Amino acid sequence: MRLAQAAIPGPGGGAEMSVFHFGAGQGGDVDANLQRWVGQVDPDAGSEPQRETFESNGLRVTWVEVHGTLRPGQMGMGPATAQANSRLLGAVIEGDGGPWFFKATGPDAALAPQRDAFVGMLRSARPRG
Repeated sequence: MRLAQAAIPGPGGGAEMSVFHFGAGQGGDVDANLQRWVGQVDPDAGSEPQRETFESNGLRVTWVEVHGTLRPGQMGMGPATAQANSRLLGAVIEGDGGPWFFKATGPDAALAPQRDAFVGMLRSARPRG
């Protein structure tokens, strides 16, 4: 279930970040989600998706970054047409109660400057309770 959505203003147009949580054992595994998200972007020539996993505050965080052309969305999600010069930042945070999913997409010019803030947000996550 989509729990939150935020607009990220920036040059070249705004980006969007969404947060999803489906509960324990729900939402699919980390690799399947990251691969699905990476598949939504045709990477720029010579670039590869970047992936990192780290532990923070008792949580396991896996995140991915890819820039290129964001493909048109399916089922009413994502852009209606291909969007060149885009970036996707996606993360899965694993902890008690099930994984949390974070995904930001939009113009590279808007999201590239927010990369460190995105990773900082992930590192600041705390277990519920």
